[in-house]
Amino acid sequence: MTAGPAVRAFARREWGPLFGTVGAALAARRWRAVPLTLAAVCLTALFQLVQNQPWGYGPVQAVGSVRADDPLWVALLRTPLSLFVPALDLPVWGALAQILVVFGIAETCLGRVRTLVVAYVATLAGTMYARLGVALGPDTPLLGLPASDARVVDTGPSAAVVGLAVFVCWRYRAWLTGWLVIVAMVVEVVVKPNLAGKEHLAALAAAVAAYGVARWRRRRAFPPQGRPVGGGVAGGPSVPGGPSGPGGPSGPGAARG
Repeated sequence: MTAGPAVRAFARREWGPLFGTVGAALAARRWRAVPLTLAAVCLTALFQLVQNQPWGYGPVQAVGSVRADDPLWVALLRTPLSLFVPALDLPVWGALAQILVVFGIAETCLGRVRTLVVAYVATLAGTMYARLGVALGPDTPLLGLPASDARVVDTGPSAAVVGLAVFVCWRYRAWLTGWLVIVAMVVEVVVKPNLAGKEHLAALAAAVAAYGVARWRRRRAFPPQGRPVGGGVAGGPSVPGGPSGPGGPSGPGAARG
């Protein structure tokens, strides 16, 4: 009978600040709080519809599919749209659900610009890793890839999703959830060691690095001594207040990492 309060306490500690922020944003603005997320879902669905038409596969590949054997400048031009080109061999509904949930949470917690930056950095890390791994060759432990992987299309939205998931979880101190995402991706590579799984690990490494940079910048802006008082800066220190105040669980400065 004592497990119930303990579970509730853990849930509040792990996810309270995160979902308090999301709930407050959606309650205040509803779907207007996540325009980037809705655009991403619609764009991914559109790409899926078009690439399954007899006339559409080629154009979608030309604008949003990245392979390690593409010229670098072509890969860099295609990478932004590659975030929204779903894999042909996987159900598109899974990709759409991941984008809706993870991008939606990230957009309400980080804002549109930071969400796009983290998503792009994670995707670009996977793209660059694929080129490096093929160049190193299969004889290089851990990092090397066979030459055949140079013709495999990059992961699409999933690299951005896992990168955003870890960044947001750690930003809002949902440490266990973030580590579970990392462990799941490691298990994926162990069970099915393919290019997509290793690109996910590269995306996670980039997201962790981005989180470290963001945390360092916040510490520079708000040093332990002489911290500015007030809640006007997003991500700043919490201030005294009630549950719905600027320093409460649902406020913009709620328990961020």
